[in-house]
Amino acid sequence: MSNSTQELAKIIEKFYDTRTVKQKNAEAVFQKFITLLDAGKIRAAEPANGTWIVHEWVKKGILLGFRLGMLKRVSLFNNFPFYDKHTYPLKKFTASDSVRIVPGGSAIRKGAYVAPGVVVMPPAYINVGAYVGKDTMIDSHTLIGSCAQVGERVHISAAAQIGGVLEPVGALPVIIEDNVLIGGNSGIYEGTIVRRGAVIGAGVVITASTPVYDCIKEAVITKAPDGNLIIPEYAVVVPGARALSSPFARAYGLSLSTPLIVKYRNEKTNARTALEELLR
Repeated sequence: MSNSTQELAKIIEKFYDTRTVKQKNAEAVFQKFITLLDAGKIRAAEPANGTWIVHEWVKKGILLGFRLGMLKRVSLFNNFPFYDKHTYPLKKFTASDSVRIVPGGSAIRKGAYVAPGVVVMPPAYINVGAYVGKDTMIDSHTLIGSCAQVGERVHISAAAQIGGVLEPVGALPVIIEDNVLIGGNSGIYEGTIVRRGAVIGAGVVITASTPVYDCIKEAVITKAPDGNLIIPEYAVVVPGARALSSPFARAYGLSLSTPLIVKYRNEKTNARTALEELLR
């Protein structure tokens, strides 16, 4: 972290902890902060030595923006009024950004970083603090939550939801590493980390509290002491079920939905995802 960024972090921490700050002074600092966040020069979380670290001060800066924001009309058309905090307008793009945003109702908040080569199909929403790496495909009806970190060459299929985790400030947001395929109608929440190369099948829902059954390694993956659940590299995860053992559940044949790792990626699996390259 540069000296100027360290100084900015200290000021953000001060304003966050002090409820009675002068609006003008705090907003001037916030504008410097949101400009860096929008450009991807600071992040809510980032990789470090094979793991991920949370920058609490960045999350505090985002929360400070909500505190400072005044409700403002942000409508593009008179007949369709929308209102939001003035501190979080829509992100502006130009052709030089090399981001393809297909017409049809997508919205990206300022303070979300979207790298060159990203494709956004409509409608989709990317919230403040999110980071989307280059050449990632964001399909229709996709939500990327605040502070979620998405890597490079990721395919997030239609109607998938990538949760964020803005609060508590010390909690790791959802992490999707490079070359991951997220299937349609799936949901990744509560600080789950999906390691590079993994495939999450359509309809799979994973939270930090969800046990994942590895049928290949014959192991059960549960959340780590830090509260995060980690999907291994190149794992292929599909929807499954496990029977409930209580007498009532047995009597009615009840079961719970459970993610299952049924294989690890190979060349054949990779070939199935290569179709994405033809769409760019």
